[in-house]
Amino acid sequence: MQVRQLSLKGRALRLLSGREHSRAELERKLAPHEQEPGQLRRVLDELQGKGFISDLRAAESVLHRRAARLGAGRIRPELLAKGIDAEHVAAAVASLRDTELERAREVWRKKFGVLPQDAAQRAKQARFLAARGFGGEVIQRVLKSGEDFR
Repeated sequence: MQVRQLSLKGRALRLLSGREHSRAELERKLAPHEQEPGQLRRVLDELQGKGFISDLRAAESVLHRRAARLGAGRIRPELLAKGIDAEHVAAAVASLRDTELERAREVWRKKFGVLPQDAAQRAKQARFLAARGFGGEVIQRVLKSGEDFR
């Protein structure tokens, strides 16, 4: 039985059918399968020209999947690592900043729900939120008063 190899275009479409990918991500994943120089660039140019590849959609996809649980401090490096251009990353992070406090409160409420009773608990809750990528000012506001959560 002969196993049929997928073309570069087929591989790219298979990856894109699972989730949005940036062009840089596809280049990294497909480079080992390129059989002739320039082939990958031509395939990606064609797919991008037809609207199958969009860095903006890839950024929006990451925001949709991750923003409910993570702050801008964690999402920004993730977008940059995916090779999304700095302009799209800046726009995505700016849109996150508007809802940062509400998202941090919801993450905190699901995990703890009760204000810290002492310095150790406060430090633990602050570390938890910081590890999720929320900034210091947002963390202080979340841990300041329980009245906003009810």
